Amino acid sequence: MGGGDRMRLETDGAEYHPGAARDALPALLALSQSLPQEQAGVRLHGAAGLDSLLASDGIIGSLAAKVLGRQSCPVRALMFDKSALTNWSLGWHQDRTICVRARHETSGFGPWSIKSGLLHVTPPTQFLADMLTLRVHLDDVPASNAPLLIAPGSHAMGRIPESDIADAVKRCGTHACLALAGDVWLYRTLILHASERASIPRRRRVLQVDFAAQDLPSGLEWLGV
Repeated sequence: MGGGDRMRLETDGAEYHPGAARDALPALLALSQSLPQEQAGVRLHGAAGLDSLLASDGIIGSLAAKVLGRQSCPVRALMFDKSALTNWSLGWHQDRTICVRARHETSGFGPWSIKSGLLHVTPPTQFLADMLTLRVHLDDVPASNAPLLIAPGSHAMGRIPESDIADAVKRCGTHACLALAGDVWLYRTLILHASERASIPRRRRVLQVDFAAQDLPSGLEWLGV
């Protein structure tokens, strides 16, 4: 769909898996109904039923394990719910911070920040480069319903200064990650991505999960899911 079958994780930094989470849809739809409807995005922590889906042998987690190995584990989960009432846009950027349980000053980690009451820190670039993000679609996402936009290959450029992002997107080009309900997009966490406002807004729920396969140093711990 939309040329997604031509995307390769190794070269493009993204990969399309049609129907890979179709069997998880009933549980995810039930979860989405239990969350606040007026919020564009909700951080999930301790949500009932997620553990089995995100485990390395689960419907969703097994996709990450094929890339990162069976030691991979979910370290952050968000449920996005874009609708006519929450029809936002997001400029081109890289995800650069991780969420941890407690602050321990560690070489290469910083600055620190608080987002939605949770402790975040910017890790060394290699930690981000080794991570994987999965987007599980609960609704159809045609071109009119604000698909994720990615800049293929930008994941291999390391941490890109803000002043260079526009040029990087121009050089890499863009790809719209169209999807049907139950489809999954995998992408390297460092890839440049963006989202426009939906031109024909309707509900667009996405479970986004970051996976990592390595422990943090010096007493730092992932907050996890």
